[in-house]
Amino acid sequence: MKIVFESHSTTIDNEKRLCSGWNDVALSPKGEEQSVELGARYSLDELDAVYTADLQRGYRTAQLAFPNISPSKLRMDWRLREVDYGDLTLQPREVVDPLRIQHIHEPFPNGKSFEQMLGYMESFIDDLREGQFSRVMIIGSRATHYGLDVHILGRSIEDCINKKFEWQPGWEYELK
Repeated sequence: MKIVFESHSTTIDNEKRLCSGWNDVALSPKGEEQSVELGARYSLDELDAVYTADLQRGYRTAQLAFPNISPSKLRMDWRLREVDYGDLTLQPREVVDPLRIQHIHEPFPNGKSFEQMLGYMESFIDDLREGQFSRVMIIGSRATHYGLDVHILGRSIEDCINKKFEWQPGWEYELK
């Protein structure tokens, strides 16, 4: 199965350089434009399903990218969420980013750890393997991307966290 991963589009929190975590933040006007651009890069007919987290930044990205998507093709799954920063939700990126490496095994205060998020992603990927799909899209966050890199490419979570995230128009994975 081929998986295309796309980041959710820019949110209001992204523009303020705040870490959203499980905060259900809306897309910014720029994010709405990016969503339409995302849809122009793909043919919905070539995708068996589009998965997003159950937060509006993910599913709204999908809805704007593919305005004619059928409800059966757009699937929301909470396991695709960003890591829960707990007490650090909505704190500046400059404060939270240096702390990520400390929260691989230890949850953020009143939040989740990256290890927990990787467990959710592993469960999601196992369920995806059971499907009869040839090509799916996942629209998600940095933690979703880390989960794909760890569970499909075999990268370490430490490498994922330490590597500066650089946006690109889609990442492709082969799930066996």
